Amino acid sequence: MASSTRYAYPFAAAPDMIRSHQKDAYFSGVLLDQLSTLLRKLYGARFAHSYVSETRVLGELLYLGLTTLIGNRTLGEEYTDIVQVESESERLPALGRRAGYIIGCVLGPYILGRALPAFRRRVRAKLEANLRWYARHHAKAQQQAQEHDSKTRIRQPLGMRVQNYILQNLDTMTSPSPVYALSLATFYFSGRYYHLSKRIWGLRYIFTREVPEGDNRAGYEVLGVLLVLQMAVQAYLHLHSTVTSSTAAAVGGGHPQSTSAIVGGGAEVSLDPNAYSANNALLFDATSSAPPSQLQKWTHTPPLDKPRYELTDDDTMGWIGGGTRKCTLCLEEMKDPSVTTCGHVFCWTCIGDWAREKPECPLCRQSCLVQHVLPLRS
Repeated sequence: MASSTRYAYPFAAAPDMIRSHQKDAYFSGVLLDQLSTLLRKLYGARFAHSYVSETRVLGELLYLGLTTLIGNRTLGEEYTDIVQVESESERLPALGRRAGYIIGCVLGPYILGRALPAFRRRVRAKLEANLRWYARHHAKAQQQAQEHDSKTRIRQPLGMRVQNYILQNLDTMTSPSPVYALSLATFYFSGRYYHLSKRIWGLRYIFTREVPEGDNRAGYEVLGVLLVLQMAVQAYLHLHSTVTSSTAAAVGGGHPQSTSAIVGGGAEVSLDPNAYSANNALLFDATSSAPPSQLQKWTHTPPLDKPRYELTDDDTMGWIGGGTRKCTLCLEEMKDPSVTTCGHVFCWTCIGDWAREKPECPLCRQSCLVQHVLPLRS
């Protein structure tokens, strides 16, 4: 009776997994280009530009749904002769694990990208309201101490300092990037679970061929060390900045370095050169308690009986030219014209969506942040 021997296929090496991922990313990009072209032909360029993120998610879902979900290998896995297995039993993954991996790899980042901004706005509004309450009570306590000729300065309450720290670092604290970086560094050292979703669902790769004994593949431990050093330096700089600002606030009597100034009438103007939205809110907020004459005095702007420019007037918009009033992004009639810092004009919605995806002018490639775009309105 012939004895049958079971061959144990070795686990895939890190270079093969990265090469497989690169191939899959290439084919996903090709599918994304085809979907974008189809949407542009069916619904127009504006629709295709407005749903770039959704189109990318749809393309990745189609690619993984036609390969991994139904039990087939992706083109990248076939290219490198590797196959997914469950880390415990080394068997082909069940349907539930495959579906969970796809949801975590594709839909997870998309849902986080959509939900985090709204969550941050709610938390930021709550923290700002709490800090205003703390500031009022702290100012009253400081004033009472001065009335009693007390030279001691009252430190800010611990709750105020903690919430101020959370407010200043809210984006970093709610960002999933450190988790991704830590997972990637672990992969560089161990050579397992290139994707965070694979680590969660316990999916590893094995070779589908016999690997010769002398075929030793180099790992990426050096990249892991560099990534860990980068995270350590960033953590040190953050800690140093936090300690320095806390020390300065303690020396200054609990008042950190101000980033705003009070102008006539008690209006607060931000001194941050990038805080255009805060300063514009001062000028254009309809609920502002300051009368228009005060705003004109602060900004040295003489009052006008009528708007200086009428955007509906052909003489005003004539510099654009009759044949070039179409937005270069959506190729349609320009709606709500808006100008970038470099002087190019686009639709307000088009340039806003573009700057959020890629903060540069689509024509001259100069830096273009969303808060720097100026709407041309009368």
